[in-house]
Amino acid sequence: MANHSIGYSPDSIGYNFDSIGYSRLLSLLAVIFVLVGLTACGDRQRKVDRAAEDGILLLGNGGEPKALDPHLVSAVGDSNIMRALFEGLVANNPTSDAIHDPGVAHKWVANEDFTEWTFHLRDDARWSNGDPVTAHDFVYAYSRILAPDMAAPYASMLYFLKNGEAYNRGDIEDFSEVGVKAPDDLTLVCTLKAPTPYLPDVVKHTTWYPVHRPTIEAHGDKTEHFTNWQKPGNHVGNGAFQLKDWRLNAYVKVERNPHYWDKDNVKPNGIHFIPFDNVYTEERAFRNGLIHYTYTLPANMIGWYQQNHPELLRIETYAGSYFYRCNINEKPADNVDFRKALAYAIDRDTLVEYVTMGGQQPAYGFTPPSEGGYTPPDQISFDPEKARAHLKAAGYESGADVPNFQILINTSESHKQIAEAIQDMWKTHLGIEKVTIGNQEWKVYQQTILDQDYTVARAGWIGDYSDPTTFLNMWQANDSNNNTGWASEDYDRMLQEASQLSDTTERYAKLQEAETLLLNELPVLPIYWYTSVYLIDPRIENWPPLLLNNRPYKHISLKQEDE
Repeated sequence: MANHSIGYSPDSIGYNFDSIGYSRLLSLLAVIFVLVGLTACGDRQRKVDRAAEDGILLLGNGGEPKALDPHLVSAVGDSNIMRALFEGLVANNPTSDAIHDPGVAHKWVANEDFTEWTFHLRDDARWSNGDPVTAHDFVYAYSRILAPDMAAPYASMLYFLKNGEAYNRGDIEDFSEVGVKAPDDLTLVCTLKAPTPYLPDVVKHTTWYPVHRPTIEAHGDKTEHFTNWQKPGNHVGNGAFQLKDWRLNAYVKVERNPHYWDKDNVKPNGIHFIPFDNVYTEERAFRNGLIHYTYTLPANMIGWYQQNHPELLRIETYAGSYFYRCNINEKPADNVDFRKALAYAIDRDTLVEYVTMGGQQPAYGFTPPSEGGYTPPDQISFDPEKARAHLKAAGYESGADVPNFQILINTSESHKQIAEAIQDMWKTHLGIEKVTIGNQEWKVYQQTILDQDYTVARAGWIGDYSDPTTFLNMWQANDSNNNTGWASEDYDRMLQEASQLSDTTERYAKLQEAETLLLNELPVLPIYWYTSVYLIDPRIENWPPLLLNNRPYKHISLKQEDE
């Protein structure tokens, strides 16, 4: 989903391997620290042991959350917290992304061409303050996230609804024209702009969650951002857990929601989501018994864990793409040949072998090939000669002629090291020396991308649902997640044509045609396809691999030592 705040790569290695000795020294030191940490626990009871006894999960979770409002967040770590505090019409299954579990809706049916879906809500769903959850809560939520004044960063996820985009753009002012209705408290009808047989996948996403109108409006205007409704004591959700405490840069604590409809089957007593901006700090926290799970792992420590503690390490396929955005309104990234020069000068095989080292795949397209059998066009490769030809076609006789520009990253040693490797590749193969690396804290970085105040910027996108359109729809004109300035009428038309096709083979062929156009114009530079690399306490049960990694926390348990 959405954006990754932390990726997977080591602390120091360059494409020319000038600093390989330093890198090995860091790796050696890291291993020494692990050895010391794993043998120096002593007889003191560790925090993870006490938490396990109390049924509390301690989870590393990337950067500090932007908000606890499902209409304001877009990062993976933020959505993890949202899945604990809220529940949508359809719930995630604990073992398979392809299975749809009942959530607030206990059943749903579609018409013959999948343009209208009716969700029948359970009568025992409750908010954390005891109020009943009704279909009207969903209508209110959708009107809020689509409201132009809300400026929700992820409003485009609801463009599946008929007139949803038009209302969000301000082209129509009456929300009653949008395709969502509540004929009664327990029935929600969604009318769509195109056939969508995979809508149950879509409505699992956090943007489709309901919000509690009385709570939001008691603390401010409907579309006002960051009001006191998100604070402990005020926050009201409808998930398996409720907010207990939120301390900035320290933790978000949730506890069981006593009013949740399925409260008797919720296994953890609570969860502590703990932010880490530094991957080495997070690994050290795991080693020192402070967390049960790491959001990621330093790449130069993967080999040691594989050899010495494989029971703690997981490397799993993850439906995500790591890439660089190009702002086509900023020189020199405004020139398509220049963007192609950058793309063809990236040695992705070397990058994943020596820098990320977590089983990632070099990306030859944008959409990962794991999405429901879809195969992206084999379009992008490492070809220095072609890269130099495109540089000349862009008007630069050599890299020395290229004006200054910056690679923007969010603060993370992993992103920094990837950027340094790519910076060196552009210098080696194109002769570009006037490229610098800038970093910003996660929240500031997110706003900079939204403001399109950058030239080239790193990004990560994790699938929101199991269909290639979760990767392709975001590049449509004016999509709230585009943020490149790029638009193509032909691209938008192809996606529209694909949406009208019911045959999967024909639809995928049309989507491949659209992706080919995207890769010919390259507003984004594909780099690699993700894997999920993390450490996990062996006591955690019911945590199988999931392609989208959207875990329903109520099913997860902690095995006790005497079991």
